[in-house]
Amino acid sequence: MLIQREQYLRTLRQFRDKDVIKVATGVRRCGKSTLFKMFRDELLSSGVDKTQIIDINFESPRYLLETVNWRDLWQDITERVKGIKQAYIFLDEIQNIPEFEKLVDGLFVEPNIDLYITGSNAYFLSGELATLLTGRYVEIKMLPLSFAEYVTAFPHESNMRKLYEQYINFGSFPYVTEIMSQGADAVDKYLQSIYETVFYKDIIARLNPENETKLSNVVKFLMDNIGSVASPRKIADTMTSNGDKISHPTVDSYIESLAKSYLVYQVNRYDIRGKKILQRLGKYYLVDIGLRQTILGRTTSGDRGHILENVVYLELLRRHRRVWIGKDETREIDFVVQTKSGDTEYYQVAETVLSEDTRAREFRPLNGIKDHSAKYILTFDDGNYSDNGIKQINVIDWLLG
Repeated sequence: MLIQREQYLRTLRQFRDKDVIKVATGVRRCGKSTLFKMFRDELLSSGVDKTQIIDINFESPRYLLETVNWRDLWQDITERVKGIKQAYIFLDEIQNIPEFEKLVDGLFVEPNIDLYITGSNAYFLSGELATLLTGRYVEIKMLPLSFAEYVTAFPHESNMRKLYEQYINFGSFPYVTEIMSQGADAVDKYLQSIYETVFYKDIIARLNPENETKLSNVVKFLMDNIGSVASPRKIADTMTSNGDKISHPTVDSYIESLAKSYLVYQVNRYDIRGKKILQRLGKYYLVDIGLRQTILGRTTSGDRGHILENVVYLELLRRHRRVWIGKDETREIDFVVQTKSGDTEYYQVAETVLSEDTRAREFRPLNGIKDHSAKYILTFDDGNYSDNGIKQINVIDWLLG
């Protein structure tokens, strides 16, 4: 079944027929192509004729096996839409076309073309394309399924905690919901194929590292340490001390490439008192916990707190403008967010705060913040409680929105 991605569809509806390019970005297989298919179906339902729509997927063998000239594509597309009042052009994985930025710019200036493109790494929105399109595009930053989207794939299951366990064990890529019935082995093979595609097409091909094994080990280190404070120097020192010698500039370049492939998210620290972003000692989160389970081994024991933190981070990223980890003098706040309306919110994440010591530890950093912004603690504990203005919310309820 197709899972409705309403958050992203709203943006496409909002900018339909507007003089901006709609650019969907995100890790491979997160649903960009399916999103565009859903939107094309909406266009057809609204009265748009199928002759007004052109859909090209540059991942198809025709474009992967042959060198395609951007001028030929531009000429072919503009010829096909000649005489059409309004045409809708969808170009999938456009970074596979040499000099694609010239094709995009050439199509954009055509008065009867409404242009939609996707890309699976951040490089294609840098350099010449960014210069050409400054102020002329809106980016739709896609992630795999949110938990709220995920549960819609299982309409007959009412146990939300059971679905959460599935969510963190098998991951949130949309197609996983269709193959889960075939068992963990089928899911692992699918997730392994995603990982290898990202690794070789979006990282190795761009980075061309001297040693693929060292790059792979950096990925595994980050996967194994999600939600932990780290730095390229610390990672390099740890790996070197374990017999895998690597320099911190090399680690830094690897992490930058992992981030541009949307595999890993680097989160900076925010000094709450000084109101400034700190460049040192950030944290790293993974785009999908299922990938971690496949690459490191399918287990969640002993690290459930960091896994929950990763899930919450991605959800905050979906909902808000900016997300940081917080520092307030010597105290750490799990997340500081700037909402879309410009307000600040603070979040602590814990599996449970039922014990008195844990409750005191988790509430203490939020109690120390002197401003009047909203403060939340997300846990698996039942109920919705408040203490000194801090709202404690069941994280499953919060994830469901």
